[in-house]
Amino acid sequence: MFKDRLISGIILVALMIVTLYFGGFVSLFMIELISLIGIYELMRVPKHWSKELMVITEVFTVLMYAFLGVGYTFRAYGFIYLFLMVVFMMILMCFYVFRYPKYKLHDIMLPFFAFFYVGVMLSFIYSVRFLTNGGAYVVLVFLAAWGNDTLAYCVGKLFGKHKMSPKLSPKKSIEGFVGGVVGAAILGVIYSFIFGKITGTLVDVKLITVFAVICGLGGAISVVGDLAASAIKRQFDIKDYGNLIPGHGGIMDRFDSIIMTAPIVYYLVTMFIN
Repeated sequence: MFKDRLISGIILVALMIVTLYFGGFVSLFMIELISLIGIYELMRVPKHWSKELMVITEVFTVLMYAFLGVGYTFRAYGFIYLFLMVVFMMILMCFYVFRYPKYKLHDIMLPFFAFFYVGVMLSFIYSVRFLTNGGAYVVLVFLAAWGNDTLAYCVGKLFGKHKMSPKLSPKKSIEGFVGGVVGAAILGVIYSFIFGKITGTLVDVKLITVFAVICGLGGAISVVGDLAASAIKRQFDIKDYGNLIPGHGGIMDRFDSIIMTAPIVYYLVTMFIN
């Protein structure tokens, strides 16, 4: 089990590094594919789910990424998210009204939630990648989320005594949470020097501090993403969202923390650095 988890984890990290390194439509396609699989996994969690609502959600996700790619290329992307969400909601309400009483309110809420929670939130990885020096900044997303997760696990194993959320994740401890956040912040400090060499940026106190804050805060938020995904699984009594990644589960099982971290990293970078 651990061997499978390690090997698949290494392959996944390598795949993300390669596709995000190239940027442009290569990165866009990879993030879009992850989003589409994640939405598929999430919408199939309830026992009764609608194929036609699944299809319309996936179609709007494809449209969002297509508009996002074109919008960033021509610097006209400000309206994309709001516009698509409004149109998507209108279409969902048409299904609700004209197919009544086939669909209940929760049936209509799930597609919108999946579109926003997975599609929109993960698209911020591309938004980070498209910034100046975005190829270097996007590393912060994964350092904050996966770095925090790894370090929290190690610290929790060694020193964990106080359960953080026993009903959702019995293995998570307060000690692990603190260790993960502090560890992620330290990774941010270390990476600031690597970032300086890669991009030719002056590594000063401000850059070091901002990178530490981004990774520390991103790591803390990533825990919320992890627990939120766990809460959904507990509510519907499932172990994993899928089995696409050996030892990890589905895309949602591996990217649950990234979902929350990517927007935080994007806004912090644009506010304090870019």
